[in-house]
Amino acid sequence: MFAPAPRAGSGVAVWRARDPGQAVLADWDSLVCGTPGTDVTQLSAWARLRGRVGYTPEYVLAYQDGALVGGAQILRRRLLGVASIGYLPYGPVVSPDSPDQRSILHALGDALVAIGKELRMLFVQPPEGGAELSRGLAQRGFRPSLAGIAPAGSMRIDLRHDEQELRARAKSRLRPAAKLWAGNGVTVRRGDERDIPSLARLLAHSAQTHGYRPYSADYLRALYHELNGQAALFIGEVGGTAVAADLVTICGDMVRGRLVGFDRSARTRHLCVPAAVTWDIIRWAKAAGYRWYDFGGLPEPVLRDMIDLDIRHNPRWPSTAHAKLGWGASPFRYPQAIELIHPNLARIAYDTIRRYDRDHRLTIAARRLLRGH
Repeated sequence: MFAPAPRAGSGVAVWRARDPGQAVLADWDSLVCGTPGTDVTQLSAWARLRGRVGYTPEYVLAYQDGALVGGAQILRRRLLGVASIGYLPYGPVVSPDSPDQRSILHALGDALVAIGKELRMLFVQPPEGGAELSRGLAQRGFRPSLAGIAPAGSMRIDLRHDEQELRARAKSRLRPAAKLWAGNGVTVRRGDERDIPSLARLLAHSAQTHGYRPYSADYLRALYHELNGQAALFIGEVGGTAVAADLVTICGDMVRGRLVGFDRSARTRHLCVPAAVTWDIIRWAKAAGYRWYDFGGLPEPVLRDMIDLDIRHNPRWPSTAHAKLGWGASPFRYPQAIELIHPNLARIAYDTIRRYDRDHRLTIAARRLLRGH
């Protein structure tokens, strides 16, 4: 058993490890699943998945009186064989039951500063409620990040409302669509690993429409396998043919939209099959006792319109944003993502590339490289 030294005056001991062992990882996963505002990207299963595209995890674990009370799973990767970068999604995690959360957060912040100075770049997307972390790290050399590694915010539904209320809030989506479903053979079912090829095919359709690179069937199969119990797949069919798919992830009391695919061919485009899938997920998540259904990321311009200007519809928004409207969901921002780029020469080069990348091609390419996708 390890014996990390406590941070002076706090009683918080921080331990760094690449492979802390299965027993510790089981404790870590339990902490993540019991902490509101974090995500499956902090689970050890996600680290195994990202290992397929070149990432290795480093764990920063905080203990107090012998109990695991916080930590962070940082995904590290070497770019082009020369520069080491790190990414911390939805972390650090701090136990909601700890009475000394500020000391734990401060000790974890010290560890992140140390790791950031070992790397060329460290990107951190704090979890919900992590604004204090962003501010604290900004005072120690980090700065706001515009890399777009994580979404700026999202929309979500509070599932504590009864189904009648949820239906009433979503009437602008359900009322016109429901008339089409019954008469055209639209059905929704839970999928499993046998439906991964259909998911890959439908994601490829959406990728072609929206201009992004789809995941391979092998990666999707690995994702579904690794997140056993933390992922659910829903398939929308017309006459028995899969035309829409939605893979959601589950962490704590949150169901989060992760991957959506849709065949927009003329035969099925008007039937609103993705809406049928969404409604089935909402009903399933409520029945299973989850509190929130999160639709997945929204870009900052949409959030600015919704939250800062109280605009609820803008034709300039991307179609992916329009698909999330009309369900009675509330928009929100995540805490400011932050970054530490070291040394100064690398920071200057990074800023120069961004300044002259007017069509964002290099930024998009770098984002894909960082994501391993």
